[in-house]
Amino acid sequence: MLGASVREDTATFAVWAPRCRSVDVAIEGRRREPMAQGADGVFTLTLGDVPPGTRYKYRLDGERFRPDPVSRWQPEGVHGASTVVDPQRFLWTDADFRGHAPGDLVLYELHVGSFTPSGTFEAIIQHLPALADLGVTAIELMPVAEFPGSRNWGYDGVHLYAPQSTYGGPRGLRRLVDACHAAGLSVVLDVVYNHLGPEGNYLAEYGPYFTDRDETPWGPAVNFDGEGSPGVRRHVVENGRVWVSEFHVDGFRLDAVHAIHDTSPVHILTEFAQAVREEAARAGRRVHVFAESHDNDRRLVLGTAEGGLGLDAIWSDDFHHALHHRLTGETASYYGDFTGDHHLPRAIAEGFAFQGEPSRYWGRQRGTASRDLPADRFVIFVQNHDQVGNRPQGERLGSLVPFGAVKLAVGLLFVAPAVPLLFMGEEYGDTAPFLFFTSFLDRELAERARRGRLQEFGRFGWRGTIPDPGAPATFVASRLNHALASAPRHRALREYYRQWLALRRAHPALGARHKDLARATLDDAVLTVTRATPTGEEIRLIANVGAEPRAWSLPDTAWRLLLDSDATVFGGTGAATSLAAYQLLLYERLQ
Repeated sequence: MLGASVREDTATFAVWAPRCRSVDVAIEGRRREPMAQGADGVFTLTLGDVPPGTRYKYRLDGERFRPDPVSRWQPEGVHGASTVVDPQRFLWTDADFRGHAPGDLVLYELHVGSFTPSGTFEAIIQHLPALADLGVTAIELMPVAEFPGSRNWGYDGVHLYAPQSTYGGPRGLRRLVDACHAAGLSVVLDVVYNHLGPEGNYLAEYGPYFTDRDETPWGPAVNFDGEGSPGVRRHVVENGRVWVSEFHVDGFRLDAVHAIHDTSPVHILTEFAQAVREEAARAGRRVHVFAESHDNDRRLVLGTAEGGLGLDAIWSDDFHHALHHRLTGETASYYGDFTGDHHLPRAIAEGFAFQGEPSRYWGRQRGTASRDLPADRFVIFVQNHDQVGNRPQGERLGSLVPFGAVKLAVGLLFVAPAVPLLFMGEEYGDTAPFLFFTSFLDRELAERARRGRLQEFGRFGWRGTIPDPGAPATFVASRLNHALASAPRHRALREYYRQWLALRRAHPALGARHKDLARATLDDAVLTVTRATPTGEEIRLIANVGAEPRAWSLPDTAWRLLLDSDATVFGGTGAATSLAAYQLLLYERLQ
């Protein structure tokens, strides 16, 4: 195991550094100790009297002092000393927790820093009972690998093994995971392997972690298939193993896998998935691996025997894009691809809206067939960090459309045969924006981030003032206000979510199953979604996706009303005699 491993009264330091002639361990208050170089470029040294909490750096080639690339804790930030951690000292209480089946997942994405006023792992714990009561079964943490400063989305992390120090470090994360499991919640971690952040990234001084053969939006690609790549692959694969074994994480969301380049016989994503599943199996648990990709590529979730990569599910954007365009009328950026009446019904019933058709935004054919893929291969959402935070003002859906349209969107999310994901605060309609924020210590990087944001929005055709990502006020504005959940309309919205999720659990025709029997049609702004089971149970959803009332009646009387989005308990009028604007009705066929 690379990094600093504690055993009894000794610690073994191991670092892969093929680009270095010599490496010394520099422990605070002690003389520097040279490490022995192995044939594979790994330098090792075992020392006595190195208790947990000891701070150290590596001295490379007798010149440069650098943190450990496999540091488990960076209490002084990305440039500071690494700290020895003994994971065995934490007393877990989750031995009976086994996780959730894929189809039982209801994901809740949150950003640790802005979810609570204190912005720590442990501060989340008090909110877990409310999430479990809502019907959530898993929290999904935006990336927590150590990043510069204290404010960041997490996609500028550089120490992949070290939970963010300002969030509470490794002990704080372990306490959160243990508490989640006690509440019956799984924990999914967003991890970033397509690039690393620019500040505090010293990996290239150790070895060939990056390659200029391929470019990503963030610079040179991670070297997964060139000279020296076995060491790079180990860095990523072992990182997954550590999150599972040392932190008891139950799943991973792999960021932007379309930006991962690998021509190896076994793709790095396949190797990663196999490794984390093996690690979880040792403890009698299960682990899920989801991929974010804009390519709509079915191969991600096909088994390796079928020529696929063997992942569990895809974060699928098409449902969101089609629904967002329908409700807002926006055509900027990728929304311009979703102006057809067929996109939303197809995304609901089949998974992908684009299955090989030309995309104007991408300038090429996009997507693969998805009708035959199981329901639990798709993670869909009405909002997430990207779709909210990548707007100039970070507006949530409730700031863009009427209250009824928000409830309509939620109903379509929960009626679709897929795994639903909620974005923090949406369940009670939090009004805080979610803006893009950073806290680079390097002023030049901070300015580049600000300018880059302006250029990105110009490319997308967005309009409006863009808050400075580096300004503390940008981060503060993004904090949730949980007190809103008790206000009347916000309480009604939360109850709407809760009842939908209860129905989704209880009714055999709902949930992430029987996708082959799902049907969706759109006729003159009236959307009909039918869900059924092989044994004859049937659900029918009728929704007015337009801003004008629509006359409508059931074809026969063999149906029972299960839910009306305009009911007074959900903050509606309860008086509609036809389909009001954005009203949704859910029926069950009588047996």
